[in-house]
Amino acid sequence: MTRTVIAHLAPLPDGPVTVAGWVETVRDQKKVQFVILRDESGAVQLVNPATRALELEGEAISGLDRDASADQRPADRNEQEAAIALTETIGGLAHGTMVRVTGELKHDERVKLGGIEVKIASLEVVSEALAETPIADDSSLDKRLDWRFLDLRRPEASLIFKIQTTFEHALRSWWVERDFIELHTPKLMASASESRAELFEMEYFETKAYLAQSPQFFKQMAQPAGFGKVFEIAPAFRADPSFTSRHATEFTSIDAEISWIDSHDDVMAMHEQLLAAAFGAVVEKHGAAIEAAFGVELSVPTAPFPRIPLAEARQIVADGGYEIPRADGDLDPEGERRLSAWVKANHGHDFVFVTDYAIGIRPFYHMRRDGDPSITNSYDLLYNGVEISTGAQREHRIDVLIEQAKEKGLEPEELEFYLDFFRYGVPPHGGFGMGLARVLMLMLGLGSIRETTYLFRGPTRLLP
Repeated sequence: MTRTVIAHLAPLPDGPVTVAGWVETVRDQKKVQFVILRDESGAVQLVNPATRALELEGEAISGLDRDASADQRPADRNEQEAAIALTETIGGLAHGTMVRVTGELKHDERVKLGGIEVKIASLEVVSEALAETPIADDSSLDKRLDWRFLDLRRPEASLIFKIQTTFEHALRSWWVERDFIELHTPKLMASASESRAELFEMEYFETKAYLAQSPQFFKQMAQPAGFGKVFEIAPAFRADPSFTSRHATEFTSIDAEISWIDSHDDVMAMHEQLLAAAFGAVVEKHGAAIEAAFGVELSVPTAPFPRIPLAEARQIVADGGYEIPRADGDLDPEGERRLSAWVKANHGHDFVFVTDYAIGIRPFYHMRRDGDPSITNSYDLLYNGVEISTGAQREHRIDVLIEQAKEKGLEPEELEFYLDFFRYGVPPHGGFGMGLARVLMLMLGLGSIRETTYLFRGPTRLLP
């Protein structure tokens, strides 16, 4: 019989079904055994009735000539021996054991778990689990990450990655419907993609290579190529020794770049519409499950998002009684939290664009403001108190770009392959990069991107 996933059982009529998954719990009572079976879609109660009665009649079976062939035994004795074997098997099932079960589906509103249960006719142990599991509900996050494949069996853990799938699909759908082109850019680079800092260096045959910090240069290359609008969802790498809840050495970056913009305002408009569409898809498909699992009533953000220049943002934070200690003038994490709380209280919004960043805070390829070359046409996007993205209009004039690179201490000779993009005609363009795990962490109200990363990589973690 074809396996039915548990989520598809409820609409079926009473009758024979086959289910398969792992054992979550076994309750062995006097006259009945209950097994909670879980698969990738949900959980169902299995029942094996009258087990105590069968045990009491076990003496009759114990006197049976077990060397006799099956056709020499009374049918009821064969059935009873099989029933006792099933009972013993169920009683010995360890948490996590993989089983395949065939039985009778029955709808019963008294069953707390979904109003259905399956009466076991046969049970096959496909893969036994050790009796003692290495993690428990109260295990530390680091311990759970050591045994991530077991940790991910939690329903809320698998829900995170179902949400991630919906979120990414919605992003791609929005882009594709508007004629964006998807790129797959190299992750091995001959030089830095943003700066010399936070680079992973590696041997590459007779030379050296670097793991890409972002697809920045390559998505910009698509602009003189005439692609117009591009996107990528792919790994990026930062040699950042941070141990905070929002940093990783390898992460999934969501990137987009568009041609023929007038300013970074066009990038922000694209960014907020994209997020509204993606959040809408998540709310529609998983809103109720998110509230049940994480206690978060997720809503779809309305566009436009609030926009606040950095200088004004700093003043708002200062007026609230907090002096930002950073010497470069950027917001620190506490400043981001306080600004976001002010935006929530005064604008009722979970998102805010912080704009007009000073040139000292931004990379060399950000365009500077006409009339005020001390600031850039750029922004950070904060969500629920944390920065999730940086976006900007890019400098497309080759002479200006070279001078800005020199100001940042970069040697133009090392950037020749990048600078060549701008020597043969480039339209005004801009885009953003956004961390996927951060968005999911903040969406679900979780405390760390370790929870929203399938396999986390940090300064001290390369396994599993």
